[in-house]
Amino acid sequence: MKTNFKNIPFTKKTSGTMKKYIAIFILMISFVAAKSQQEIMISQYMFNGLVLNPAYAGTHPYWSGSILHRSQWVKFDKAPKTQTLCLDGPIANGKLGVGLNLSNDALGITNQLDIGGNVAGRVSLGAGFLSAGIRLGVTRYSANLTDAIIRDSEDPVYAQNIKGAMVPRLGMGLYYYQRNWFAGVSIPSLLAADSKISNYSDGMNSFYKSHVYINGGFVFEPSPEVAIKPSVLLKVQGSAPVELDLNCNALFLNKFWIGAGYRTGDAMIAMAEWNITHQLRIGYAFDYTLTSISNYSSNSHEVMLGYDFGKDVDLKARSPRYF
Repeated sequence: MKTNFKNIPFTKKTSGTMKKYIAIFILMISFVAAKSQQEIMISQYMFNGLVLNPAYAGTHPYWSGSILHRSQWVKFDKAPKTQTLCLDGPIANGKLGVGLNLSNDALGITNQLDIGGNVAGRVSLGAGFLSAGIRLGVTRYSANLTDAIIRDSEDPVYAQNIKGAMVPRLGMGLYYYQRNWFAGVSIPSLLAADSKISNYSDGMNSFYKSHVYINGGFVFEPSPEVAIKPSVLLKVQGSAPVELDLNCNALFLNKFWIGAGYRTGDAMIAMAEWNITHQLRIGYAFDYTLTSISNYSSNSHEVMLGYDFGKDVDLKARSPRYF
């Protein structure tokens, strides 16, 4: 059950230009993290890294697609509902990866529809590969502000609804992986031209604040039939409490993932995924709410369907990848 990285085509040398771009990107990450949650939240992100990080695009030798639906705080009035579609794969003989993100997120009186294109370039580094990616997209934001129940009925902020305001957005990420471990950092909304939906606009990112995602994990195999994958996700946004996701998933017989997680200040999570074939998979996650909202809801549920395809998809059956 070993992955043969030789089967994955990548460039073999890190150019001076790539090194310069990576250094600039790291400086940008540090700046944004120092000053900065509107991003979608799902529990099964570890089964599709493109949701978090554009640099994940094309890191498999085959194409991968998934659709997901999340109903959060079921039976809670105007509770969040989220749908996502992700598709990514390699091009240019594996030197580049491309991907597409679609998501629809409804919360209370607001709704946002996102579409984003991802491009990532990879180089070999040490025993693994480093990928740097960007995401260019647009968000269609709507808010029925006149439906809000407020104390000050004369507040001009709530006097007019926002209907389909279009917000261009730019995100970036880095992702490094070897056979048995990975680490990544990303900012899904590094820049957002959102003055149309902010009453206190001071330029870019007046409404959509930059969130920094830092994640990593590793895999160990106590036996040929079992692989165990602990992972962690840190979410940082300057004006909000830091959030930490701790997860551990185990793969049995290369078919069944069973896992559990904990999200600080929010929920305990149970997850399962069944690799029906080496191409088709289905997953489910249940969030047990730990806050007082649990008194009014039936917790949260998430279902996911994934499909891998392409000329090199058989490599997955012979030499499985865990992330």
